[in-house]
Amino acid sequence: MSGRFGSTARRLQAALAAAALLVTGCATGDDAVVTGGTFEFVAPGGKTDIFYDPPADRGKPGKISGPDLMDPETTIGVDDFPEQVIVLNVWGQWCAPCRTEISDLQQVYEQTRDQGVTVLGINVRDYNRDAAVDFITDRGITFPSIYDPALRTLIAFGGKYPTTTVPATIVLDRQHRVAAVFLRELLASDLLPVVQRLADEPAEGATAEGAP
Repeated sequence: MSGRFGSTARRLQAALAAAALLVTGCATGDDAVVTGGTFEFVAPGGKTDIFYDPPADRGKPGKISGPDLMDPETTIGVDDFPEQVIVLNVWGQWCAPCRTEISDLQQVYEQTRDQGVTVLGINVRDYNRDAAVDFITDRGITFPSIYDPALRTLIAFGGKYPTTTVPATIVLDRQHRVAAVFLRELLASDLLPVVQRLADEPAEGATAEGAP
């Protein structure tokens, strides 16, 4: 009898150990290198506005893509906007600050898209997709969003990225490297000068005016 219980206990212990390893593997597998990027999130002193300069020191996140909020049969992602500055905004219709800032994001999008800037939303924790769609439609938002209720796309920013912070905005330069991160609600006046500066940066491999 004791042998049978001992064998059962050992099997249970092994199963629990395997489960723990699986959970740990999921957590540590979030780092940027594993997901194909070089970006490592650092927020010194708990800052909410973080800038990564000079450009050569910026890291690149892993692949960011997922179902289009408005058409889940279509996949949309960063690679659909080559050589564009991309404003990634993490939002949910349930989030009061998101409701405030989304019109400012639309304003920035309209003012800068002719300069090669786009806004790409990442809709999170909205398990009722229709509520998120109605939110976008009612406010006349024209930039696209990835539908990601489970926050899977944020794995691309590594395990240290604060996925519990909503809203959050990540600005990618034309080479799709992380140039700035904002862990707070934004106004158009906060974001506009940042994206305009990035839009004015020389393209990869370009030389300064007058240089040989």
